Amino acid sequence: MKLDNDTLDELNVLLQFDLANTQQGIKIHQEAEPNTINAVERLFEKGLVDKLDGGYLTSMGRIATEHAQALTNLINKS
Repeated sequence: MKLDNDTLDELNVLLQFDLANTQQGIKIHQEAEPNTINAVERLFEKGLVDKLDGGYLTSMGRIATEHAQALTNLINKS
């Protein structure tokens, strides 16, 4: 199974969150790339973030982000 561009865009948004600081969210501005805006909207619809423009991770979003970061660290390990 290959990851499509939509999934990669969603993963890239999730990787912007700082898991060490739960008080820090993200805001995707309307001037952002359309693929990023669409990705965060899909994450909101899936219940992974609490705002249509980013906001904070939900509990399910935090789990997804932990997995995304772990996989990214494993793949990028040199």
